[in-house]
Amino acid sequence: MTVVWVANRLNPINDSSGVLTIKKTSELQLLTKDVAAVWSVNLTRVARNPTLQLLNSGNLVLIDLSDANSGTYLWQSFDYPSDILLLGMKMGWDLRTGHEWHLTAWKNSDDPSHGDFS
Repeated sequence: MTVVWVANRLNPINDSSGVLTIKKTSELQLLTKDVAAVWSVNLTRVARNPTLQLLNSGNLVLIDLSDANSGTYLWQSFDYPSDILLLGMKMGWDLRTGHEWHLTAWKNSDDPSHGDFS
């Protein structure tokens, strides 16, 4: 198995005890087995029916099922690449929003924290 994205690279959960939740405010939150939040994403828009989907492309997306025809993602993992470029990912800058996409190496094969190359 190849890991293509890590939510909390500086403090990863090293076993299968993590739980990914969607709060009523549409906030994504990764919790440890002790229910401590180690990663979260606050959204500017609240979804009535938030749903997390893993697409065939490998993109983990949060959508609002009550607005499924819009084709927009509330959040997507492809906006936060790690060290692997998958088909459909972007690299560079969005001049309109200022968002930057870039790859960052892992420290080593077991440690996803930022390495020497980016």
